[in-house]
Amino acid sequence: MRFIWILILSFIVLRIAYRVYGNYLARLFKLDDKNVTPARRLKDGVDYEPAGKGIVLGHHFASIAGAGPIIGPVIAVAFGWVPAVLWILAGGIFLGAVHDFASLIASLRHDGKSIGEVIRKYVGWQGKRLFLLFSLATLILIIAVFGDIIARTFISNPEVASISGLFILLALVFGQVRRKIGQHPSKGVAWSTMILAIIAVYAVIIFGGGMPVQWSYTVWLVVLMLYVGIASVTPVSVLLQPRDYLSSFLLYGLILFAVAGIFISDPKAAPEHAVAWHDDDLGYLFPVLFITVACGAISGFHALVAGGTTSKQVEKETDVKMIGYGGMLIESFLAIIAVASVAVFSPEDYRDQLSTGSPVSVFAHGLGTMIANLGVPEARAVDFIALTVSAFALTTMDTCTRLARFVVQELFEKQNHEIPKGNHIMQNRYVATATVIFASVVLLASGQFEKLWPIFGSANQMLAALTLLALSVWMIREKINYRIVFWPMIFMYLVSLTSLVFFGIKNLGEGDYVLAAMSLVLIFLALVLGYQAKKVLNNN
Repeated sequence: MRFIWILILSFIVLRIAYRVYGNYLARLFKLDDKNVTPARRLKDGVDYEPAGKGIVLGHHFASIAGAGPIIGPVIAVAFGWVPAVLWILAGGIFLGAVHDFASLIASLRHDGKSIGEVIRKYVGWQGKRLFLLFSLATLILIIAVFGDIIARTFISNPEVASISGLFILLALVFGQVRRKIGQHPSKGVAWSTMILAIIAVYAVIIFGGGMPVQWSYTVWLVVLMLYVGIASVTPVSVLLQPRDYLSSFLLYGLILFAVAGIFISDPKAAPEHAVAWHDDDLGYLFPVLFITVACGAISGFHALVAGGTTSKQVEKETDVKMIGYGGMLIESFLAIIAVASVAVFSPEDYRDQLSTGSPVSVFAHGLGTMIANLGVPEARAVDFIALTVSAFALTTMDTCTRLARFVVQELFEKQNHEIPKGNHIMQNRYVATATVIFASVVLLASGQFEKLWPIFGSANQMLAALTLLALSVWMIREKINYRIVFWPMIFMYLVSLTSLVFFGIKNLGEGDYVLAAMSLVLIFLALVLGYQAKKVLNNN
């Protein structure tokens, strides 16, 4: 089958979903710009800083995307491109985008706090602590894994390292320019600034490649950890907002070039690679497919971003539709492109490609070949794709550090809030950040992060289920139609539990008792929190 038709149909379906289901959600949650958002009401110039929806969408999309919607779908094609595409579309529209939208509006209506605060209010402190522990473990793993991915990418592609450094400097300059022109410049100034920003981004890509930086793996890890530590405590208007806004143009450019490349090359999806119910390495399609695709369909990490940094920047409630629902649908479309990059391979070629390279390299070379049909040198196309993925991995990494700092600070809040925030040493943002980075470095030094990834992949989806559970309780209290999150919660809860049991048994059989025990602990935490929430649901 010609994949261009799959791409066109996917775009149409996602576009209709945004107009129809997105508008339904906006009415359901009664979005009203008369409600003053936390970014405006609690503005502190550090974490709470209002920005236009284009800026906030850039941050949110850059943070939730990362390498997830590329790595997950590429691996998931082991079960065939048909199940992968169907789950990305159905999951993105009815689960992931609803999860992100509801998480964002719930945070806005709880002073920009995390979903953990929603759980505290409606389930109790014990439930909140369990959720925060789940969140912290996932975030620390992401920081460690993405740090490793970026360091190895910089070693294999030194020009990407130099471009990334220049990109950060450009973001600092753009942040200063944006503050000079203000939050609401005239349309002419806004368009001129955006065009100049796009030109500057691609100028950095073209000229930055001539200054490769060649450092060792250890040096890069130290530099990256120092960078994310500084970035996570820097006011969001200085680096986070402008950098994520500029980064979004990289991904928009990638999507544009990818779509054009697919149109010109007209790849055909391999019919023998359509459906596979079992994979020798991964296991059975259920539940592994739904855990593997992750960010392309639904991800608990998105709720941490929505309730951690995004909600503290939203200027108007009506912006939530584009940022929360629209951002997820864009990511689903990117996931469809990722599937297209490998769906052309036969099952044998697909396995050979993955055995000799990472999912990112397979994606870069597969898509780079298609983009080369536009007249772009294939090597340059592959470098551009690798740079884009690395830029978003870096964005995800420092956003996770900031989010993990929020989680640590919330963990050490007093239950009755009798002591002002900041009196406990772990509520100091520098101490909390240093603790998170130290834990990530220890995880990297242990050399176990690659084996931990499948377990924490399951934990990430369990976070989505627990978030939907918290949203169900909140929506019942607010007399909002909770069924739109309740049934997705049931599905994701069962999928995640089944996956944890599956990996626990697998690790036990392979003699890896540490990972088997970790699966058991995660199952226990999920069951306890589920039981507590069930009691609250019964009472309501």
